[in-house]
Amino acid sequence: MEAFELLPDEINHLVSEFYSTAVAGDLNVGLTQYSFWLLVAAVVLCVLLFAFVKKQTLVPHGLFVNGVEYVVEFVQNDVAKGVVGTSWRRHFPFLATVFFFILVNNFIGLIPGMKPGTGAIGCTAALALCSFVYFIYFGIKKHGVVGYITSLAPGGMILPMRVFVWVIEVFSLLLRPITLAIRLFCNMFAGHIVMGSFAIMASLFAEPLLNQVNALNAAGALPSLAWIAILIIIYLVEFIVAFVQAYVFTVLTAVYIQIAESESH
Repeated sequence: MEAFELLPDEINHLVSEFYSTAVAGDLNVGLTQYSFWLLVAAVVLCVLLFAFVKKQTLVPHGLFVNGVEYVVEFVQNDVAKGVVGTSWRRHFPFLATVFFFILVNNFIGLIPGMKPGTGAIGCTAALALCSFVYFIYFGIKKHGVVGYITSLAPGGMILPMRVFVWVIEVFSLLLRPITLAIRLFCNMFAGHIVMGSFAIMASLFAEPLLNQVNALNAAGALPSLAWIAILIIIYLVEFIVAFVQAYVFTVLTAVYIQIAESESH
């Protein structure tokens, strides 16, 4: 019972650890822990890609090269070709960069003691803004400024109805970066809070046994085994979530690019 009484305070402390704090400067002008790990992820990604390019041969050898090539082909075939269509070659570098950058950030956040760059709304908002500017740019490049703006509403409708639909489409367009940012942030933030909560439960039940070894404390620590088992399962699931969230963000970006360039857009 004492463990459950301490749980609310421990959860509040856990959540507070995920707030942005400055590691250099301050929150107005400085580097937060999320920005720091975002930069670390960028460096790690560059190192991995340089290593991949250096080791790549006509016939791939080794688990690392084959694994990276498999993921690259997955993004190329399933996202770029499958969603964007005929102009996929133009957009593949951007889509692959977005996918791998988010994926590496998500995986780094799963290492104990580290934070995912995608765990802060400011970081995910910046990624979403990049995608927003990208597909708007290519939509305007394809249709022209006026053509892109007017194409938001379908033709063949009476003027009042077309204006009404256009307003809805503009509102929907402006919501896209917001939903991209919030979806990625919430999934990464919530997943780490859940893992932390189960870790706290395991530690609270095991703490008396660690302080004093006796039969009573050993019996009281048995629920920790269940919490640890659940924690391991959730941890494995988070690896899948890390991949899925990178995939969803990239696919939605590809969809928005396809819509922006579509003739019937």
